[in-house]
Amino acid sequence: MGGPGKHAGAPVPWFPNRLGITAVVSALVAVAAIVAAVVANSAGTGPAARPSAGPVLTATANVVPAVPGRWPGGVPSMAASARRAAMPLVLTGVDHQNCPAAASACVDLSRHITWLQAAGKITFGPVRMEPGKPGSQHPTPRGTFRVSWKAGPSFMSNIYNEPMPWATFFAPGGIAFHGGSLTKWSHGCIHLTVSNAHYYNQHLPIGAEVVVF
Repeated sequence: MGGPGKHAGAPVPWFPNRLGITAVVSALVAVAAIVAAVVANSAGTGPAARPSAGPVLTATANVVPAVPGRWPGGVPSMAASARRAAMPLVLTGVDHQNCPAAASACVDLSRHITWLQAAGKITFGPVRMEPGKPGSQHPTPRGTFRVSWKAGPSFMSNIYNEPMPWATFFAPGGIAFHGGSLTKWSHGCIHLTVSNAHYYNQHLPIGAEVVVF
């Protein structure tokens, strides 16, 4: 056995060897680099803060641009006749002003409506109608007229060879209320549904005043 104070084998140093020091330094450098990157990004100066080369989407990126004749978003617009059909049938003060109390039938060409009245009080309508196209060869004339004669359900136009059921004639040139399309311009007459044309035919006597404005 050895004497006091002696150890078997080589002495053990108190500090790490050279390889261990290198590993520790590398780890510290890596941690420092990570911390620096986090700080830079939070300050808005790091690589992640720079815009990418691709397109930048904004809040309006998914908005479909308006197309002529269509609503924004690509929804088709309604035809004029459909828009009129969606409007409420309510008379305004202008309507009453433009059609005097003496008139038995009133026709508003701008709103495509007509109604019957007695002493200024509404007795029927207003209902939708379709007149002749303004500015065409067959516009519906404006003015004050009187019912001249009436025809039955099977009456045919001898000019256009088209049916004119329950025609009630009131203006020169064969202008009348009669059953017809509410989606196509007339040849100057006032198109009504067949049932409304029948009602007008029954309730407008010869000589009744008709005002078209």
